[in-house]
Amino acid sequence: MEIVLFDSLPSTQVFLLQAIAEQTLSAPVAIMTKEQTFGIGSRDNDWSGEEGNFFASFAIPLKDLPEDMPLSSASIYFAYLMKKVLLDFEPDVWIKWPNDIYIENEKIGGVITKKVEDILVCGIGTNLKNSQNSYRALQSDISPELLLNNYLKALEKYPKWKQIFSEYRVEFERSKKFSVHIENYEKSLSDAVLCDDGSLLLEGRKVYSLR
Repeated sequence: MEIVLFDSLPSTQVFLLQAIAEQTLSAPVAIMTKEQTFGIGSRDNDWSGEEGNFFASFAIPLKDLPEDMPLSSASIYFAYLMKKVLLDFEPDVWIKWPNDIYIENEKIGGVITKKVEDILVCGIGTNLKNSQNSYRALQSDISPELLLNNYLKALEKYPKWKQIFSEYRVEFERSKKFSVHIENYEKSLSDAVLCDDGSLLLEGRKVYSLR
């Protein structure tokens, strides 16, 4: 996969979406910036930060994704792959449903995905050294460049959704201590039931994870 590096961008995801639309970049491609000044997190929250942390986005043709992966749960798939890579540097990293990267009870990063025609664009932000955006950091000496290379190597194998989900299902129990925002309301996950497609049964409704 081609990798394009920048010193500073407002948002890696916004830049990549625009570049794909204008055909200045084509999938598969990954971009990374040392500094992100106006990044987009979950629920359109800001995810910005300075050099030393991880700010990257990548675009993948849908045809390259595992056939059994529900697009509505792509954020779970890509977040869990990042968790597996980060385990080499932090044994207690885990994924809070659906797309937040946690250490113990504190968030260190997250994943957002967006489908554009026949391409899926995924943005990942992770605090590696500096606790920014009011969130904790991994406190690791791993460089953003090495983390991106390790992640893309893991991604190239494109493990099946069934394989990723079987591991994630066990970890989901940790999410039940938390709440999530659904349609601007905060909902406890204590009684949520995780479905095979990554969605939740929550208060009698099915809730999907795509953000």
